[in-house]
This record gives sequence, structure tokens and C-alpha cells, in this order.
Amino acid sequence: MDGDFDMPADDMMNEDLDLPDENPILKVGEEKEIGNQGLKKKLVKEGEGYETPENGDELEVHYTGTLLDGTKFDSSRDKGTPFKFTLGQGQVIKGWDQGIKTMKKGENAIFTIPSELAYGESGSPPTIPPNATLQFDVELLSWTSVKDICRDGGIFKKILTEGEKWENPKDLDEVLVKYETRLEDGTLVAKSECIEFTVKEGHFCPALARAVKTMKKGEKVLLSVKPQYGFGEKGKPASGDEGAVPPNANLQITLELVSWKTVSEVTDDKKVIKKILKEGEGYERPNEGAVVKVKLIGKLQDGTVFLKKGHDDDELFEFKTDEEQVIDGLDRAVITMKKGEVALLTIAPEYAFGFSESKQELAVVPPNSTVYYEVELVSFDKERESWDMNAPEKIEAAGKKKEEGNALFKAGKYARASKRYEKAVKYIEYDTSFSEEEKKEAKVLKVACNLNNAACKLKLKDYKQAEKLCTKVLDLESGNVKALYRRAQAYIQLADLDLAEFDIKKALEIDPDNREVKLEYKTLKERIKEYNKKEAKFYGNMFAKMNKLEPLEGNQSAAKESEPVSIDSKA
Repeated sequence: MDGDFDMPADDMMNEDLDLPDENPILKVGEEKEIGNQGLKKKLVKEGEGYETPENGDELEVHYTGTLLDGTKFDSSRDKGTPFKFTLGQGQVIKGWDQGIKTMKKGENAIFTIPSELAYGESGSPPTIPPNATLQFDVELLSWTSVKDICRDGGIFKKILTEGEKWENPKDLDEVLVKYETRLEDGTLVAKSECIEFTVKEGHFCPALARAVKTMKKGEKVLLSVKPQYGFGEKGKPASGDEGAVPPNANLQITLELVSWKTVSEVTDDKKVIKKILKEGEGYERPNEGAVVKVKLIGKLQDGTVFLKKGHDDDELFEFKTDEEQVIDGLDRAVITMKKGEVALLTIAPEYAFGFSESKQELAVVPPNSTVYYEVELVSFDKERESWDMNAPEKIEAAGKKKEEGNALFKAGKYARASKRYEKAVKYIEYDTSFSEEEKKEAKVLKVACNLNNAACKLKLKDYKQAEKLCTKVLDLESGNVKALYRRAQAYIQLADLDLAEFDIKKALEIDPDNREVKLEYKTLKERIKEYNKKEAKFYGNMFAKMNKLEPLEGNQSAAKESEPVSIDSKA
């Protein structure tokens, strides 16, 4: 795709569009303009990393200010104390706010600032004359990040201790925090050494949940909280060890995110939930068809253990994924785990033992039971992927998956059969390295698997996917009667009756005696007849209503003769 587009370089684009460079990349000794108001920056010493401060951050700098003739008018270096200010809050001249936000930690730069971004026409007597262009030699020593979390000024977060890695907790996760809450006058309201809660459900006041979603493990922050994220207009009465919060009170909360347990929805309907108790190793996970070894404890809601495997010197429990060797919820969850991971699974009846009683190793699972599994994935051997195979192996694997799909289809397990057919096609999807004979074998398999998968999708009422699969077959074999027939079935269900008729007629041209296609054509004709009746009734009712309105319009159009309305009886 790169060869299809002739994109100009960034600096060329800026030149064409006359865009100001808000954060120019400089080499030591180089000078460039920032923005389009005459502010210039010359790099003296490169900084560390890639991060730059943002508006609201608390900065610490050393600087020396001079006029263009070299006259010094101010210097923090001479005073021996760094200068501190909040970026973007108007605490310094505009040239500083615009220029210093382009700097990295430890960077040293000289800014040439026009009077419009400095002290303007009035100057700053007695040291800075009117309309003076100034130069500042600035070194950015450090900054403390202060974030407006909700972007409405309701919660400002100042980082006191940086956290680890880059992940943040999500709504479903269970976080462990320490916090201390005070009023603006310093009065202690609440303190907790360690409290665990679900982010979505929150704790103490809305600010805690909002803040932890922006934090990393081990991060410690100071929150400045407005009433809408505290206790609002009503405040909070004293209770237990917690003090009272007056109405409309601002709060200062010191918050530390100690750790959290990741909670995720394994299934889209939220009926299999996984909570990670111990993180696993690396990034690889089992695939469908992998052989896994686990430690396992299964419990009912009241704590009754009905299954225990791999504990107390017991042999590890081994099973093959996607083979119905365990309950569906466990099968689905284990392929989301990493080696060494320990997780707690909450599995609804639909993905467990269903709505009938099930006798297990240590206890009976009653009908309609939600079950809980503590699982440790000890090891796994993945099923070979296509990139690990040569051409003959890919064709053999595809044939095997096709046969598995056929067996599942005959058993009425259409969703699982569909996955087998999809896997089969993936093995042979890219055949550029195949010999001519292998390409022929691969084509036969692709046609058969896509046709069978289309049959699965029709059974599952996924008509759009059925149509797409049949189209893939017809791209390979334009006269494939089964593909035309099944695509017509999908079109009928999608109410694309014209397209369905086109496919059926084409199928009958190729195979005039095909009984199934003839029956489908009969069904289609009935649908078309029914559709035409509904359409005629709809337009008939519409015109009847229009005729009732005609007397109301008669006075305004007395000079005009009403023209008869003709309806196409074939509509």
C-alpha cells in the first residue's frame, strides 16, 4: 500500500498548508520558531526521554532573563533557588507557557520572546522597557504531573510517587488502595490503610473510582476534589471512625493504588467472568485444540467443593480445549489464561451444568447452579498453527478439521462445526507456495468447507455470513449449484427477493432437475406473492388517506380539476 500513495514529508506538508510547528524537533545549537507569533527556541542541551509537561503540571526551572543587548534583568541562578510555577495557568508570561511545554526533563534552551508574548507596550519598569523582545535561558529541572481527570475542574490529580508499568484498572477490576481524606483546613475526615473495592461500584466518594482508573500499580497521588465528586450539597454526617463533611466542601485525598485483580468478561453475555488472582508468565495462551494441564477446585455458591484436581499430590487435570471434555465456561476461560496464571471463574448455568442435576466427584451440583472454579494453568501444548506447517501438512490438517466439522454438524452442534470449517480454511487460505496439484486439493477443500460452513450459518440464522461464504465459493466456481441454492436461501431470509430469484434461476439453468432448488423456487414465489399483497395494501391505504384529505384542499384548488389517481395493479 505504501507504493500506492505519494505522501509528502511532514515538513513539506506544513510548508504547503502554512501550519505553525508547535513542538519542533531540534538539534543542539539549532533554532526554530514555535507557533506563528514570533516565539523562537534554540536548543542548548538535550533533555531525557520523550515526555513533556502539560497544562496544570507544577514545574521547577532555573532561568536567566536578558534583553537583546545582553542586559540581565533577572536570574533564579543568581538567587540560588529554582523557580516554581504551574504551567498554562497564566502565572508566567505567555511566551513561557508556550515555550516551556515543548521541553523535556533536564533540557536547556534559549527562548527569544516577542513583546506581544512578554510584557507588551507597558514593559515591566524599571528593568524591562516597553515593547521589549526578551531572551530567557531556561533549564527544566523537573515537574510534577497534575491532571484534570474529568476535564471539568472537578478532580485534579498530582502524582507524588510514580507507578509501575503502564496498565490502569478497568471498571470490573478489584482494586486495593490506601487513602487519607482531609478538608481544606486540614481536618482529617477518613483514613484507610487497605481497602478493596470494585472500580465500577466505587467506595467512599465518587472521586476514588474516577482516580484509580487513571493510576498505575504503586502510584501515589494527591487529589483536589470539588463537591460534585465528593459529597455534594448535602455533605456527610460523621459515622464510626469517619468525620463529618460539610455541605459543598472541597476535599484533599491522598490515594495510593497498592494493587488490583483484573476481572474480565470471557463471554459477550457476561455469564463467564474471570478474576485473575495471580498473573501468569509471558504473553502466550492456549489455542483451540491445545492440551492443557491445570490445578482445579470447583465450588458451589455455598462453598461446597464438588471437584478437586491437581492438589495434595494429586495428578494434574489434563484436557484438550474445544473438545467438550469440560464444561463450556471452563473451556472458554482457560484459552484466555497464561502459563502460571491463577484465576477465579464465575460460571452461569448456561455455561456450566445447565438446568439438570449433575453428579460430580465430591458432590452433586443442583439444577440451575452458578459454579465457581479456582484454576491454575500449569502448562499447555498448543495445537500447531498453519505457519509451522509445510504445504502437505496444511492440506492434511485442513482435511482433518473438515471431517471433525462434518461429525459435529451431523450431531447438530452447528456453532462448533462452523469453527472447525473456519479453521480448515485458514490452514490453506494462502497457497502461493503450493504446487499445482496441491492448489487443486486446496481449492476442493475450500469449496467444501465454505459450503458446509454456509449450511451451519443458515442453521444458526446468521444469514449475512451464509451469503458471504457462498459468494466466496462462487468466486472459485461460478456455476456451483449448492452455493447458488444456499445463497438464495440466505437472500430470502434477508428479504433480498430479486437476488434470490436471480440465483435460483441460474441454478436451474445449470441443473434443471434439482429437486431442492425447485422447492426453494416455489417457496420464493410464495414469498414474492405475499410481499406484493402487503405492498399493494400499504399503497392502497396510503392513497385512501390521501383521498380523505382532498375535500379539505378543495376550497384552495377550486379552479383546478382533480386528476384521477391510477394504481399499478402489479405493484
